[in-house]
Amino acid sequence: MDTRTRDYYKTLGVGRNASDKEIKSAYRKLARKYHPDVNPGDKQAEDKFKEIGEAYEVLSDPEKRRRYDQFGSNWQRGPQGVPPGWEVFRSGQRGRPGTGRRPVNGAPSIDFETAAGDLGEFFETILGRGARGAGRVGGTRPRAGEDLEQEIGVTLEEAYQGGSREFIIDVPDAGNRPVRERIEVKIPPGVRDGTRLRVAGKGHPGPNGGPRGDLYLRVKLLPHERLERRGDDLHGEVPVPLWDALLGGEVEVHTLSGKGTFRIPPETQNGRTFRLPGQGMPKMGGGGKGDFFARVKVILPEHLTAQERTMFEDLRRLRAGEGG
Repeated sequence: MDTRTRDYYKTLGVGRNASDKEIKSAYRKLARKYHPDVNPGDKQAEDKFKEIGEAYEVLSDPEKRRRYDQFGSNWQRGPQGVPPGWEVFRSGQRGRPGTGRRPVNGAPSIDFETAAGDLGEFFETILGRGARGAGRVGGTRPRAGEDLEQEIGVTLEEAYQGGSREFIIDVPDAGNRPVRERIEVKIPPGVRDGTRLRVAGKGHPGPNGGPRGDLYLRVKLLPHERLERRGDDLHGEVPVPLWDALLGGEVEVHTLSGKGTFRIPPETQNGRTFRLPGQGMPKMGGGGKGDFFARVKVILPEHLTAQERTMFEDLRRLRAGEGG
């Protein structure tokens, strides 16, 4: 489906009045179902996983969701492609609706009719470049364009492994009009939430034929279905059968690097946490990895046989006798 007409609410299977908690829960459920690791080689599942991530990236952000609810598929530009923070009015007298441009939320004021006489100056003013020119003569020299910043959603697996990924985002064309473009971005191993990734030459066009600015993609780590990242460390639950918790033994744990085992001592209590050194996230720029903190979740047996029930009843009587 074309991303310009996709309904993010339908993608996640929630209503338009869904709470943040409902949106997060729906995303986690679908992410588990369509994750590439669960569907190896399935291109449709991979595309669906990307759609789910894109929808969650927008609906989990209050400001993006507000604009999406207001403008729909045009949420990144607003009505008629106008940048956020502006309202459009017809040219005429200043000071009331239907009278040029009026500032919104503190945006700079500019008269649309006057600006239309000098389109180059209009774009410099709306993009905040007017202060760069040194008078009209200096203002005619080629200058570098403004940088652009957008947010991208990255899964915890992508942040762990690093590599390259394609994103479809809006970038300005030669006339500063937003157009959809497919861009390949290198994701460094260990990338953190809020990290800015630079893509050279994809920002705003430069005035008077100057070079384009750069595009900065701000990383937003998407929630994982079973792991939580804290700095370079990872935290997750490890299911442990009741008898292993009581008697001790080898326990299987799933980290982002794969499966492994560690030994727990006898009489391990539910909720006890074990530290596994070097099994966390890679540290950006090298320098090893963080740790993995495995929190024990004791699993009680179900569907007991008659013999098993008798054994537990005997144990209960023994413990009661000791207590008496």
